[in-house]
Amino acid sequence: MVVPVAFFALFFAWPVASIVERGLRVDGAWRFGRFGETLSRPEILDVLWFTLWQALASTGLTLLIALPGAYVFARFEFPGKGLLRAVVTVPFVMPTVMVGTAFLALVGRGGLLDEMWGVRLDTTVWAILIAHVFFNYAVVVRTVGGLWALLDPRQEEAARVLGASRWKAWRTVTLPALAPSIAAAALMVFLFTASSFAIVQILGGSTYSTLETEIYRQTVVRFDLTTAAVLTMVQFVAVGVVLAVHARTVRRRETALKLVAPGGTARRPRGGGQWTLFAGVLLSVALLIVLPLGVLVERSFATSDGYGLDYYRALQSTDPSGTFLVPLLDTIGNSLRYAVVATAIALLIGGLAAAALTRRAGRLVRGFDALLMLPLGVSAVTVGFGFLITLDEPPLDLRASWILVPLAQALVGVPFVVRTMLPVLRAVDARLREAAAVLGASPLRAWREVDLPMVWRALLIAAGFAFAVSLGEFGATVFIARPDSPTLPVAVARLLGRPGELNYGQAMALSTILMVVCAAALLLLERLRTERTSGEF
Repeated sequence: MVVPVAFFALFFAWPVASIVERGLRVDGAWRFGRFGETLSRPEILDVLWFTLWQALASTGLTLLIALPGAYVFARFEFPGKGLLRAVVTVPFVMPTVMVGTAFLALVGRGGLLDEMWGVRLDTTVWAILIAHVFFNYAVVVRTVGGLWALLDPRQEEAARVLGASRWKAWRTVTLPALAPSIAAAALMVFLFTASSFAIVQILGGSTYSTLETEIYRQTVVRFDLTTAAVLTMVQFVAVGVVLAVHARTVRRRETALKLVAPGGTARRPRGGGQWTLFAGVLLSVALLIVLPLGVLVERSFATSDGYGLDYYRALQSTDPSGTFLVPLLDTIGNSLRYAVVATAIALLIGGLAAAALTRRAGRLVRGFDALLMLPLGVSAVTVGFGFLITLDEPPLDLRASWILVPLAQALVGVPFVVRTMLPVLRAVDARLREAAAVLGASPLRAWREVDLPMVWRALLIAAGFAFAVSLGEFGATVFIARPDSPTLPVAVARLLGRPGELNYGQAMALSTILMVVCAAALLLLERLRTERTSGEF
């Protein structure tokens, strides 16, 4: 636990604490009265209220739309199922900047809906809610559908034989078993939407603001560190409460796993009702997920003179305005290099953390587990700005170093590594290690001969998720990426903030390239997941 704790203390707790201290400590004295002053301001209350209700609305809408999809993936077998599962997961590993860009191309000024029917939804709450459903659809399908596929359908059939209607059988038998899984998915969606940054910033404009976007505005635009510090602490406490509730639902969910069936339960749809449900889910996936991505690709080729590669060719030239000191095409290489280094760091820290959580128990370890999840919900804006004001003096003068970006990205990748590797490590029988030790193997050799052959696929999957997440990190990177080496998401956001057809087209072209890279990584993950499921291990 020493290395992960030191990493999080140095690169997470210290930057966040420094921001809070600068905002709340004046002339050597803490000014806690500023909490009341800040939280009583009408504009801040509006931000808090909007953050809460849009997160609740986004969570409810996501569950409503995605639960039928979870059922279809769990209970139905059909050609192309693996490919479709990868398609619905693509938005979750995509950078949120790109999600906002895709919906801007669909519902924004000059977008598909604007051209066809004169309808614009950007700067409306509906665009934000739908984009959040698009981003979090896979969370429900993976979390709930994964458990649903293992529940024994004969229990529900027995209730039907005893006279229960289809609805009552599902409500009294299946729903209680799924409830912990649904609650866990809902809490994850709530966490992601409550801390939404790029989606709200791109689609909401100046009309709507969440805690995350308000922290950014108070920090960068107004340089009001007091307000930013208060909002950071509010977000920190809220995330802590959500994670505590999430930990309880996870423990209950593990109890529900005793109701699993020993074999697969998927089969082809039967009857008109099931085929109608299947068709409805395919239609919702097509409209909600495939259409925005398709419009994004189409806009990257659509120029004023017709379809062509003009925007892609323009990526090779240096920006005449001087905003970017290198050709935009170089941002792809920058992002890939940063993501590779961030993945290596995340695997090292996350692997050690997962091993510690596997071999130890108690309140201390549970608190350590919650610590690992905090970067997913605490403001990345705060972390990025905190890097600038803390890591600027020897022996950690990193502000001008390229390593600062991978370190910030690794903070977000570590939780995904831990969550991917932990179940597999817990499945390794400790007696195998003990037997290897009795036969004279050192701890390192026992790990190499016993653990590694069983967890290497999980390690590759964890690496894939960490790579995809690092590739799209935006909130912290926008502060610390150097002008001569911007990342791809930062370049897309800056292009969208500048007027002109060329800037818009280049943003679409860069987003399309990033989408292809993320989709390729995800298809590889899906193949590894399938091999791991069907293999001897």
